[in-house]
Amino acid sequence: MSKTDAATQAGRRAFLQLAGAGLVLAHAPRLARAGAGDRAAVLAAIPGMHQANVRRLQEWIALPSIAAENRNYPQGAEHMAQLARDAGFTDVEIIPTSGKPGVFGRIDAGARSTVGVYFMYDVKQFVPEEWSSPPLEGRLVERPGLGTVCMGRGAVNQKGPENAFLSALLAFRSTGRALPVNLVLVCEGEEEIGSPHFHEIIATPRVQAALSKCVGVFMPEAGQDRDGGVQVSLGAKGVIELELVASGERWGRGPMHDIHSSLEAQVDSPTWHLVQALHTLVAGDGHTPAVEGFFEKARPLTPAQEAMIRQHATQTLESTVQQTLGVKHWVHDVDWLESLRLLESQPTINIEGLVAGYTGPGGKTVLPHRAVAKIDIRLVPDMTVEDTLAKLRAHLAQHGFGDLEVNMSGGYNPTQTDPASRLIRTQLSTYRKLGLDPQLWPRSAGSWPGYVFTDAPLQLAAGHFGLGNGTGAHAPDEYYLIESANTKVQGLDGAIASFVEYLYALA
Repeated sequence: MSKTDAATQAGRRAFLQLAGAGLVLAHAPRLARAGAGDRAAVLAAIPGMHQANVRRLQEWIALPSIAAENRNYPQGAEHMAQLARDAGFTDVEIIPTSGKPGVFGRIDAGARSTVGVYFMYDVKQFVPEEWSSPPLEGRLVERPGLGTVCMGRGAVNQKGPENAFLSALLAFRSTGRALPVNLVLVCEGEEEIGSPHFHEIIATPRVQAALSKCVGVFMPEAGQDRDGGVQVSLGAKGVIELELVASGERWGRGPMHDIHSSLEAQVDSPTWHLVQALHTLVAGDGHTPAVEGFFEKARPLTPAQEAMIRQHATQTLESTVQQTLGVKHWVHDVDWLESLRLLESQPTINIEGLVAGYTGPGGKTVLPHRAVAKIDIRLVPDMTVEDTLAKLRAHLAQHGFGDLEVNMSGGYNPTQTDPASRLIRTQLSTYRKLGLDPQLWPRSAGSWPGYVFTDAPLQLAAGHFGLGNGTGAHAPDEYYLIESANTKVQGLDGAIASFVEYLYALA
């Protein structure tokens, strides 16, 4: 038997354990009320749909919608709308915005409860030369210690988990079983540039009216780490994406166009001007934000959140995380626990990229007239985009850099959800029924535009759910696990089954 066949059989056994009689019998009274026979039929249909479900993901990966490059619009929204229709959503429509369009749809199953689902159909940019497998082919690749993965841009962020959720809905359709809950789908095509127009979709009257009936909104995810563990995040940091631009035209010093580098002796450099401005944004440690008033609205961690972090530190191997990230030291050489506390509590200012002058092969002796720094700022409760951006502008002006352009491309406020909400309690109980010990987590250090759900006027619970594994978001060799070599970690079939279980639990 080949390693691939062994991994496949191991994944199938793990799936059968997930959907097997033991779980049904253990919760027979509850499941009888929810239609235990229907549930069993839906779960039983999943393995037979495996190849079609993989192909759907590969076809989706082959159509990258990249907002920053204006790539595949409106094709991306049209493809997303068709995927929704195929999965059973009705009244599916493409909703225009001032930027890229969104997609909205509903499933009225005649159920008592309605749940919102958030999708994004856009992906990050990529450089093919950096990948070991073509980023748009979605090839099935063997990964030591993991199993068979689908490798491609968007594989885990977010097309793999979203495809798994759509596959769960298709399993209901293939067996003629009704969903146990009603669904409202809202999808955008600009998440990877900071969701600058998603609020317009949510503000559409028919969309807002449908969402107002929901018990909460969740985003499908591949939530398992390489050891099989899962976290339930109670929120996410907010984000601001922007460019700082220094130019001779705006500054009034330096050249109005690129000139020979020998003239550096007599002409100011906009590039050095930008570098000096960037230096003022952080303290002498090269890390801690130094913008005046930056931390004044940052809410400290609560004792309950501190306890979550301590528990996570004892249950998660530091070495595994460092290996995954490719790092050997935490900032300031702090220990594992303190690094996690910083991750959860600290707002940040990060340089994503620096662009000035010539960047091709060899040298080109020029003094550039323009330099750009791409910046992202992560926000914690109770920081806001508006207040933080105002503080950044004031800081630059105060330090002599008021001439710099501050061009915000996208961003949104942080989110926080009550752990006692029905959505979060159901996530925890579902993971436990599937034999897992979920860890509550104060917030994701990454960002998603959940504020449109958690803030007024909707004020809904919001979070993430889903088994499965994948990594490499925004990086080369991004992947989503298809066939797991580890029975503790679910591949595609197990991830699909987890969404079936979750929908019944939400009912």
